[in-house]
Amino acid sequence: MRNEIWDFYRELKYYKVQPCAKKADQLSKKFDDIFTQKTSYQTLNQQLKRLHKHKSSLLRVLERPEIPVHTNGSENDLREQVKRRKVSGGTRSDLGRQCRDTFSSLRKTCQKQNLSFWAFLNDRLSLKNTIPLLGDLEMKGTRTTTTY
Repeated sequence: MRNEIWDFYRELKYYKVQPCAKKADQLSKKFDDIFTQKTSYQTLNQQLKRLHKHKSSLLRVLERPEIPVHTNGSENDLREQVKRRKVSGGTRSDLGRQCRDTFSSLRKTCQKQNLSFWAFLNDRLSLKNTIPLLGDLEMKGTRTTTTY
């Protein structure tokens, strides 16, 4: 089962490089074949069934090949916040947590845009607004949706 899933994952990665409608249909059917199997392990059957329920989101890459097939980027974005929270012991209030998360998100977004976080903050605090909204900037070939 594990090999089938990893083979399928490799095929998805290859599909991203050379997408085509015929291959998308084949991958969709293969997904069904893999994740509707019944094994002799009840726990595995439950996990397969759970994953199959999320087919549309798991195979979104078939409709939009530009999106990643994994969440490593998202996990890396959160890792820094988790480390800070563990070191500092968290915040004293919900407002403190919200401020920390907002500034951390802004800094990460600026970093991804190759934009100085301090220049961005100074621009906003001075009310100059010469730097465009972060959501209006192109990020690595895709449009961002978050605006600040």
